[in-house]
Amino acid sequence: MFISINEVVKLVDGQLVLPDANTVELKITSASTLETATGGAITLVDSIERLPSLTQSAAAAAIVPTGAGPQDRPTIEVSDVHQAFAIIIQHFRPQRTQRRLGVSPQAAIDPSARLAGNVEVLPLAFVGPDVELAEGVVLHPGVRIGAGCKIGAGTTIFSNAVLYDDTVVGKDCIIHSNAVLGAYGFGYKPDAAGLKLSSQLGWVELGEHVEVGAGTTIDRGTYGPTIIGSGTKIDNLVMIAHNCRIGQHNMICSQVGVAGSTSTGEWVIMAGQCGLRDHIHIGDGAVLGARSGVSNDVPAKHTVLGEPAIDLKQRKLQLASMSKLPEMRKQVKRLLKRVEELEQGSRSSTEESSSKAA
Repeated sequence: MFISINEVVKLVDGQLVLPDANTVELKITSASTLETATGGAITLVDSIERLPSLTQSAAAAAIVPTGAGPQDRPTIEVSDVHQAFAIIIQHFRPQRTQRRLGVSPQAAIDPSARLAGNVEVLPLAFVGPDVELAEGVVLHPGVRIGAGCKIGAGTTIFSNAVLYDDTVVGKDCIIHSNAVLGAYGFGYKPDAAGLKLSSQLGWVELGEHVEVGAGTTIDRGTYGPTIIGSGTKIDNLVMIAHNCRIGQHNMICSQVGVAGSTSTGEWVIMAGQCGLRDHIHIGDGAVLGARSGVSNDVPAKHTVLGEPAIDLKQRKLQLASMSKLPEMRKQVKRLLKRVEELEQGSRSSTEESSSKAA
């Protein structure tokens, strides 16, 4: 399969820029990244700053930002590089469409479950008592939906995800493989017999358009819900503890751990491997830098970094100072040596004066 460069221009509504005045009827055979592209492929460069890296690629042409100017090969300038490149990728590698199978006879569905129209429950999925599946829900093989769960319209749950009893999921959510929603919170109290598990009488509640990554776990509340706000996107391998209240449109990256009863506002970003203490609040629009150890409230629209997490500007000053420590150590050693020399000279002068006086 191939298309001409001019056909690609029409496909993405872009502007063709040639390296010279000659018209080239280039044939595009595939679409690949800069590093993997071979001859005949079209690639992408998503910022003006990265344009020099194009010279190292074997790609025949590239999608570039508007205003990039002539390069060493044909380019197509567009306002949104990633959107345009996605269109090209889908042209060469169309997404697979699967025929809807409805409710498989190999799925285990409790008679009391209520399934709306156009629901798809694939083989080996389990749907417990009093479960409600709204219009267009898709459950992949191995999914387990516990008693009393409610799944909103258009939600897709991938293989081997587990929803404990009474979990509530809004419409158009995506829950990826091996996610666990509603497991017991990690709450224990010591008594004479050992560690006693606290009450686990709550549930997990997801708003609309929430995505939960593969292997992510969200614990049920002690008495009420653990809440994930509408529009929030959670990466793979994230842990959100009991009683947390995550606001709308948060972005939570991989390996973040959020301790119990912590809350966030809207549009919060937590970069990879952040750790949040229990019972704190993260304000609207705050950004937690990668590997931040957050032990106090973070005001709205603040960016913090480090362990413990502090204001980004202060952290940058600390890092700049730390980078200078080796040179400062040398300077201190030189100063100490000079002080020692001066002290020795002073002692010698004093001893000489004492000898003369005697």
